[in-house]
Amino acid sequence: MLWGKSYLKMGKFVSYPKRGLVQITEKGRKRLETGILSLSDLQNDLDFKSHRESIKNEKENTIELDTIRVDNSSPQDLIDSGFSTIETEVKNELLDKLKEINPYYFEKVILILLKKMGYGDFIETSKSGDGGIDGIINEDKLGLEKIYTQAKRYNENKIREKDIRNFIGAMSGDTRKGVFITTSSFDDSAIKKAREAHHTIILIDGIKLVELMHQYNVGVQVKTTYEVKEVDNDFFEED
Repeated sequence: MLWGKSYLKMGKFVSYPKRGLVQITEKGRKRLETGILSLSDLQNDLDFKSHRESIKNEKENTIELDTIRVDNSSPQDLIDSGFSTIETEVKNELLDKLKEINPYYFEKVILILLKKMGYGDFIETSKSGDGGIDGIINEDKLGLEKIYTQAKRYNENKIREKDIRNFIGAMSGDTRKGVFITTSSFDDSAIKKAREAHHTIILIDGIKLVELMHQYNVGVQVKTTYEVKEVDNDFFEED
């Protein structure tokens, strides 16, 4: 089942090296030698628990594994649950892809996303000596208001206070707005620095980033569309 593959990936027992391919990891091979991996074992696995903890505030992950009861679910419940599982799977895969791509291309992905969200044209800064600014977004069509962007493609490292301080320092005097995006997360000192800055600094971590990309169809595509129909009672009302 789809959710089974997703949970095994969360526990790092399998990986997705490319589309349509599921590959067992070294950790998975060692576990396979024992001959069993129960749902309870998976729930208690440190990697699985760490992954669940990192996304515990996300709506699609609030349902605990031991509360899923197919027998007591309506067909609509099953559809909603399956849709949510697929959505979670796509977002997890999307975040993995972002962590693998070229850092310069990651910066461009961010600019494409912001334009899809309704902001104006963007300007990519020079890849050398950009002073901590990766892109400039025109907030309005005429470019009267500008937003500076900084994109950090990290696997595990958190963004720290120093990174936010450098970003603020790199912003020129013609703007006081910035967006700092990362595939990882921000530590408490970085969040505090952004909140207390005289500039308006928006922080977007990996979880929020894939939420926005999924919402605005950046890096994803519609695979299948289903129609769910119901009886039109009005049709059978006699005049």
